[in-house]
Amino acid sequence: MKRKSERRPSWAAAPPCSRRCSASSQGVKKSRSSTSQERHHLDQQDDLYLDITDRLCFAILYSRPKSSSNVHYFSIDNELEYENFYADFGPLNLAMVYRYCCKINKKLKSITMMRKKIIHFTGSDQRKQANAAFLIGCYMVIYLGRAPEEAYRILMCGDASYIPFRDAAYGSCNFYITLLDCFHAVKKAMQYDFLNFNSFNLDEYEHYEKAENGDLNWIIPDRFIAFCGPHSRTKLESGYHQHSPEAYIPYFKNHNVTTIIRLNKRMYDAKRFTNAGFDHYDLFFADGSTPTDAIVKEFLDICENAEGAIAVHCKAGLGRTGTLIACYIMKHYRMTAAETIAWVRICRPGSVIGPQQQFLVMKQASLWLEGDYFRQKLRGQENGKHRAAVSKLLLAVDDISINGVENQDKQEPELYSEDDEIHGVTQGDRLRALKSRRQSKPNAIPLTPSISRTKTVLR
Repeated sequence: MKRKSERRPSWAAAPPCSRRCSASSQGVKKSRSSTSQERHHLDQQDDLYLDITDRLCFAILYSRPKSSSNVHYFSIDNELEYENFYADFGPLNLAMVYRYCCKINKKLKSITMMRKKIIHFTGSDQRKQANAAFLIGCYMVIYLGRAPEEAYRILMCGDASYIPFRDAAYGSCNFYITLLDCFHAVKKAMQYDFLNFNSFNLDEYEHYEKAENGDLNWIIPDRFIAFCGPHSRTKLESGYHQHSPEAYIPYFKNHNVTTIIRLNKRMYDAKRFTNAGFDHYDLFFADGSTPTDAIVKEFLDICENAEGAIAVHCKAGLGRTGTLIACYIMKHYRMTAAETIAWVRICRPGSVIGPQQQFLVMKQASLWLEGDYFRQKLRGQENGKHRAAVSKLLLAVDDISINGVENQDKQEPELYSEDDEIHGVTQGDRLRALKSRRQSKPNAIPLTPSISRTKTVLR
């Protein structure tokens, strides 16, 4: 460590936010023929500094810096960390974006740091580099008003590159989400009022996303909730939290949820929701698979006619749930498949898995077309924005097919009772178990009251 610190110049004396500032480049020539230099590749990496504003800077550093009288360094690499399922590593969730933005704003407004350069630095871990770049890029879009392309261009200066994000599937990946996809998703979420940090409830988000507290997330505020599938009764079994329908009813009532859509096999009697005044629909398709055209159409019809918010679940509330909610977003907000997947994952990490990603890409053009036709029929009503309960107007779009590849099975989904549930372990089972284990604390009490006074406690 001493050798490294001797190699680099004083952090205060160096031009801290030049586009490219490398301490190791002074007096060192890189040569791929040098065996010793190959062994010490990390020592030869160029430190990278990127100006965000006149006071804010982003840096990728290969040795830990020291703050000085006019420079303040900080890192979130070990503070805001993604909780992976398998090989997935980001993007970080909405609560972490909020925490990061609050941290930056606090530092920039701090009286003690008024004369200091604020430098967010990340280290050599490529996954943490990608998440750090994601956070500061989101800050540029949300608080500095930068266009997604501009934020991305700034982060790509100086030969910088970042590994793309992948899904939560076990095994190889052939579909990736880039930083630019994420920035476009955040920008459009702001435009459509999916994202408003002035009203964002951090405590509520972090409470209810935990397996022991319901494992639910809003994807579109006041419109869509994604949550894990309820069971016949609430219990803690081998560290795995299961919640009954009754556990969710108070929260759903308090948040104007009127409709429940189940995508997995029956683990509870639907009457437990319908007797409480909810509409309940079954649209089963196999765990880890993609929906049929008939299911996509029926899902969209249900959601477009629902008066209140809609709560959607499969087994883990990630793959099938995220896929169908994404179809709605693509149709009604004309977001690309990549942008939609990015947004759903920012809200609910792990969503949309494996072939479901390519499925959404294939559906993009036809869903956009259907959305254009839908809005055309509604033009003149609230400046073209659609309302619920517009079934008469929807009749005109029934003849527009949502064409897909290798997805033309029109057979109605089979419904199951609890006795029919297959005991084999599926993708949803594995994902739920992983999430339950990682978020359960020793001696944790399921469904504990949250800190926020405004929350409804699941019982």
